[in-house]
Parts: sequence; C-alpha cells; structure tokens
Amino acid sequence: MTESAELNARARGWLRFIWDKATTEDDWSSKGDPHPWWDRTSTAPMCAFPRFDLSETSYALPLLADQTPAWREVYTRIADELVGRYTTFWAAIDWLTLIGPDPHQRNYPPEWLVWMPEKLRGHYDPPGWTANGIKPWGLQPDPIAADGNLFFRGFFNLLLSTYSYVSGDDKWERPFKMAGYNNRLFTWTQHSITGFLEDQWSHQPQGPHCENTKVWPYCLSAAGLSLQLYDKVFSTSTHWVYDQWIDYAKKHFVKRSRTGDIESFAFFYDPIERVAHTMPDKLAGYGTLAPIFYLYPQAPEFGRELYESGIKQLGWNKQKGALVQAIDDPRWLSLVLMLARELGDFTTEQRLSDVAEREFGPNFFGADPDRFAWRFGLDEPYPRGQINGLMILSEIGERSAWSRVYNGQYAPQFDLPTVEAVDFPKIGISEAVNDKAAGLLRVSTYAATAACTGEATRWRVSQLPNSEDVQIYCNGVLFTDWRALDSNMIEIQSTIGPNQFRIVWGPTSGVDRQQGEGGFLRESAGIVESNSADGTATAQYRPAAPPSCSCC
Repeated sequence: MTESAELNARARGWLRFIWDKATTEDDWSSKGDPHPWWDRTSTAPMCAFPRFDLSETSYALPLLADQTPAWREVYTRIADELVGRYTTFWAAIDWLTLIGPDPHQRNYPPEWLVWMPEKLRGHYDPPGWTANGIKPWGLQPDPIAADGNLFFRGFFNLLLSTYSYVSGDDKWERPFKMAGYNNRLFTWTQHSITGFLEDQWSHQPQGPHCENTKVWPYCLSAAGLSLQLYDKVFSTSTHWVYDQWIDYAKKHFVKRSRTGDIESFAFFYDPIERVAHTMPDKLAGYGTLAPIFYLYPQAPEFGRELYESGIKQLGWNKQKGALVQAIDDPRWLSLVLMLARELGDFTTEQRLSDVAEREFGPNFFGADPDRFAWRFGLDEPYPRGQINGLMILSEIGERSAWSRVYNGQYAPQFDLPTVEAVDFPKIGISEAVNDKAAGLLRVSTYAATAACTGEATRWRVSQLPNSEDVQIYCNGVLFTDWRALDSNMIEIQSTIGPNQFRIVWGPTSGVDRQQGEGGFLRESAGIVESNSADGTATAQYRPAAPPSCSCC
C-alpha cells in the first residue's frame, strides 16, 4: 500500500463542524424540533426537509474512512448519530403530515412551476408533497413499508450501508424502531429494509414512486447505490433490480436526436398521468445531470453519456465566456463540480471550481477558527448543510474516489492495527493507514481545536500482533513514551499538534529493525539501509530525523 495523502485543511474543518452537528443532542420527535443548523431549506420544494441533510452529510464518511482506514471511530460515531435521527418523526415528517392532495395547488411560487408538467399546473401536487393517503393506496402509517415513499427508504438504506462500510459494526443490522403515523412504531433491520426494497422493485420495473405519484431517476439511483454498497459489504446480490431499471430507463426516459445523441432525460415519471416530465429546453441539462451523482458508480458508460449531454446543453463545458446558472441554486453546480472531478473533465472542473471559489464563500469559522463550510453568499446563522455535504466531496481523496467506494474492491483494515480512543475534537487524525507488507502503521495528528495545541493527550493502537514487539518513531526520532496495555494494545502519550508517527508492528522479510551503527544511510519509502563497519548492509525503518522530538 502506498502512503495515502492526508486530509486537507478544509476536510478537517468540515469534519470538526459535522461532529458538532451530529453529537449535539436535539429532539427529532413529534414533540421536538431539530437544531436549526440541520438544513430544511435548500432546493425547495423537493429537498426542504432536514433528513436530506442527514443523507448528504453522510456521503463524505466513506471517502474519509478510505483515506484514514486505520482510524474510523469518529466517522462511525457520526454515522450512528445520523442513522439514529433518521428513525424519527422529523425524518419522515413529509410522509406523516402531508396527507392527501395539497390544498394549495393553485398558489405555488413561479419558480416551483418549472418542476411540474405545464399541462398539469394548477391541479397537481409539486415534487416534495408526498400525498400519503390518496387513492389507490390509501393511508399507509409505516414510512418504510409504503407503496410510495421510495426516496425515504432508499436514502435511508444508503445511510445504513454507509454505516456498515465505515464501522464494520452490526448495530443497525439488529431490530430498531421506526417512527410512523400518529406516533406508531414499526420494527425494522438494515437487512429487512434491503429485502423489502429489492422485492418491491422486482415487481415494478419502472421503479417504485417517491411522492404519490412520481417515479424519480434521482431517488431510484440513490436506492440502487444503497443496494450496490450493501452487496459490496455483505457479499450479496440485490443490485440486479437497478441493472434492470437502467435498461428500462434507457428505453422509456431518454429522448435522443436522429443522430443518436441524448437530448433529454426524464426528471420524473408519473405512471398515473402517464407523463415523463422533462425540463424546458433551456433547462433540459439540469434534468439530464440530476441523477448522475448516484447513477455513475453503477452504470459508468451510460452516466458519462448523460454527463456529456447535460453539460453541453447547459454550456458549462465551454472554455470561454461567462458560466450561466439558469437555476439560482448552488446544489446543481456542486453536483456537477464533483462529477467533473470524478470523470476527469479537467476543463469543466476548473471552470466550476473558479465559480465556487469566487461565489460560494468558502469560510473557516468558529472561535479559533477550526470549522469550515461554504456560506453561498447567504446571511444565515448556519451554513447550508445539504449543499456543503456535496461540496466537500471535491476536497477528499483522489479522482474516482467516489466510484471506488461503491464498486472497488472492499478491503477494510478492521483486522489490522487500529487507532482508537482519540480525544476528538481536541486532537484529530489526518492520516492512519497500515502498510501490511511492511508491518507499519502511519499516523499523522493535528490540533482539531487550535486552542488545545500543546496539551498532553493519549490514544491507543489496538489489534497489534504483539504489543511488546513494537517500535515507534515520531517525526523521524525513536519514540519511547508509550506502554503496553495488554498483548495486543498500546497507549501512546503525546501532545496535541502536528506530529507524524510511524508504528512498526510486524516483521518484514529481509528487514532488520535494529538501528545500525556507522556507515551511510539511504532512505527509501521510510526504510533506510545502513552499511556497518564490516560493510554488511542492513535495513531498518528510520526516516530522516529532526534534531528533537515534539511528541512527548
């Protein structure tokens, strides 16, 4: 394994902020109200519910876990808090309160009308109005077991699969209670939700609907991604229903020119009205691009075709001229910026990145300031969590990191030495990766709360083959301020701040870990060769050493 890049300053600051959000207690029950920093405002009317902040906050967690695979406890805690909130009244508030047709169908603001077929405006519910209780389905009290509400359980299943991916824990595989209509409770597990989703979808090739009566490629692709990640973690085969749906979508939701180029992709399909709604001509690119964030890791060839069509329709792939955002919502640019990076479209990525840096207000904030988010030019007390959850993805990992989470080889380091009991958010870990072949754990620390810099701290490394047979280097110098807690765990005492630890935990073939004397040193990937007085070459881990060690 090659040495991984460390988390950059923005990723560290964003992690600090979402830790605050996730671990600060608030009340999502029918008698409570979520903390106002949970975004229930963005992209109305579709996404103006706080559960979308839960979902979009979670997307960075597997990317972070892949970058620090030997340190996952913070990501696990955050994911657990997000899942816990998703079982509540406020997570399912639309399904539990938007009963029957919307009585205000004739009074929508003009900017909402673009999301609805022109011939139905004035007597049609907008996207986001779930209409629980309408015919032919009737009132369904369980938000998971409904004929509709696909987007609720699809995004929930993606969050559950994310928890499994980053934690290796079975907490949400065990029975839990889901809040339903009139405060009824329903028992589910991660596995039963996945099974229900697969079974329901297998009988509806066009896909289950979200709001009654709309079928969304965007939400179906999120649900499909949840099945793909579930299959990756649990070695199952539930994703076939999405593969089937891709074939259906290509036949029924795509409009092509005579030359075969994609002209539009359905924004949603209404099986009752029998209409596949596409955006107006000048906005068609938005509808084409909408589902690709979730679709691309599952169907990359089709996803790339949609992407190239969408940015061409919007003119966002041009090298010169002003970038026109016909819809005044940063969600769209955030999604496409991440996609351009993922697909290696350097021209578009740079163009959109320049706009984001200039207009989206990247901002470190807080008393020190230790937290990071984009403000999007809004005079609001808290950053918009939904859009920030999308923007941060372009700051973590390498190109294609998003796709690798879902379709790359699943090789977690749960059975290798693991960093734990870190006093976050005082001290953070920007690098934690095992080199199994070398028997080496690389750990880099930083002050997650700047005011704590220099304070004494301690943290542990567990799952060592033999805690007595360990050598530790800090900033290139042999480090001795540690102790064995048992045969497989050690405790390291250090100070809060930027330090690089190299923990040699396993024998490496042909490598002598004892420090040589005399001769010359040649460094190569953290291993140096030394010529002894008799000319015999030995090798040991000894990076270039500064004059002193600041760790202890």
